[in-house]
Amino acid sequence: MIYTSVCEMVGIKYPIFQGGMAHISDASLAAAVSIAGGLGIITAASGDTAWVEEQIDAVRAATDNPFGVNVMLMGKNVDEIAELLARKKVSVVTTGAGNPEKYIPMWKEAGIKVIPVVPSSALAKLVARSGADAVIAEGGESGGHVGDMTTMALVPQVCDAVDIPVIAAGGIADGRGAAAAFMLGAQGIQVGTAFLAAKECNISEVYKKKVLNAGDTATIVTGRRLGHPVRSLKSPFSRAYAKAEYSDISDEDLENMGVGTLRAAVKDGDEKHGCFLAGQISGLVNSERPAAEIIKDIFDGAEKILNGANKWVK
Repeated sequence: MIYTSVCEMVGIKYPIFQGGMAHISDASLAAAVSIAGGLGIITAASGDTAWVEEQIDAVRAATDNPFGVNVMLMGKNVDEIAELLARKKVSVVTTGAGNPEKYIPMWKEAGIKVIPVVPSSALAKLVARSGADAVIAEGGESGGHVGDMTTMALVPQVCDAVDIPVIAAGGIADGRGAAAAFMLGAQGIQVGTAFLAAKECNISEVYKKKVLNAGDTATIVTGRRLGHPVRSLKSPFSRAYAKAEYSDISDEDLENMGVGTLRAAVKDGDEKHGCFLAGQISGLVNSERPAAEIIKDIFDGAEKILNGANKWVK
């Protein structure tokens, strides 16, 4: 069995985090992952403070196992959310889209493990100095907001840059990806796209079918012009947005073009106006299964590979 410092730190059976996907990662998915022995994560990016508190209470009603909340630091109500998480004393807070330095002392005082998502070794070192307990090194293969570096290049450099545990994210959907992450020096993995196919994931049937039917070239990155690139499945909306990026449309109109599109995908399955976030490993996700089965298969596969790792050495 694969048991790492991340398991010890967080109190989980398997060193796997479920990604905090906006409008997607609710109590249903987070509870299922935590019950299965991973770290389920609620998103704080898709609702107001009352909604986030409701989701926290729902997970706690379903399980005593640890779970986390993901905070997008660009959010308008981030101060309010940060205070809520300290008051509720959630097990873990993961953060994205910025530096959480401002909130780390308050969260740590509440006994929360703080684990920021980082796209570079520079930010990893900065948050480590600020008191982060671990970091999630996320490569550009992931869905949603992405950086420039690939997981293969990013993870070992972050591992070399900091003395705290590193969780690898981006392009991991099965035992092969997990084994590769551990060989690169990671102490855990974060998985997002593969959990879109979980039975407990409450996305529209259109969204789920698009993920299940996706191939290896099914995604596109848009938003580079505005400085916030996003990876999603190719769709009428994403193609139209990509075309608009290279037109004479104003930045303001281009930004407005994306407002509400993720919700349209998640809730309504609207292919014309919806942005279906997904990573490059969509082609490896081909069946709807319980979250517990997804986790077990990942670690069964990783153990088999790692146990036979010396077969290439003569």
